[in-house]
Amino acid sequence: MFAYHGEVRLVFLHALPFGGQMWHAEVDRETQPAFAPTLYGFGETLQEWAKGVLDLVGTEPFIAVGCSIGGSCALEIAVAAPDQVAGIVLIGAKAGVRADPVFRDAAIRMLETQGMDAAWTKYWQPLFGRSASAEVVAAARRMALEHDVADVVRGVRAFHNRRDLTDIASKLSRRLVVISGDQDLTPPPAATKALTVGPDRRFHNVEECGHYVNLERPALFQRLLDDSVEWITSRS
Repeated sequence: MFAYHGEVRLVFLHALPFGGQMWHAEVDRETQPAFAPTLYGFGETLQEWAKGVLDLVGTEPFIAVGCSIGGSCALEIAVAAPDQVAGIVLIGAKAGVRADPVFRDAAIRMLETQGMDAAWTKYWQPLFGRSASAEVVAAARRMALEHDVADVVRGVRAFHNRRDLTDIASKLSRRLVVISGDQDLTPPPAATKALTVGPDRRFHNVEECGHYVNLERPALFQRLLDDSVEWITSRS
């Protein structure tokens, strides 16, 4: 078990089709050391991404905070370095996998033939909740369009080719928090809540919110994150 006497680092892991800039508000606010890497350059698989993150952050304990594919990466990191990950906070992420190669290949084809803007409109803009402001969605679109198509294609492949971690996640000894928007479509709250069955697990359902809770409800998300970090680090 971990015993904390001071600050604990946070590592923020982004969703598709964003990069580390998805977390700029959280990183700027943190008083403790925080990292928000862009994951695409670490490799072709989530296991390679996990290794890249661990190489970047060093050997000190940290809390992994991941949204969507970032949450899947957080679970892979916990598998790769169970003694280093102090706790996990997942946003719109689940451990199970339902393979859909047809959807994967269609998304990649659209990215490669029609570009980021078309793929944003079809695949990612609809993941925002019905109450998300036009300004928030527009800002997210600008962030997404900063990335090369090749990088996002790599992310789509890594996401759809990820392994199922349901059994492993159920046995993790670290405290785990799941945050889910009640209007999230992929995955719906029922799927993310399944991860929180058992001790040392917490689930937060955010009303009138979609997939990207930190972007749609930043003030509420920050409160939930602060509470989660306090709960994780209170364990001795």
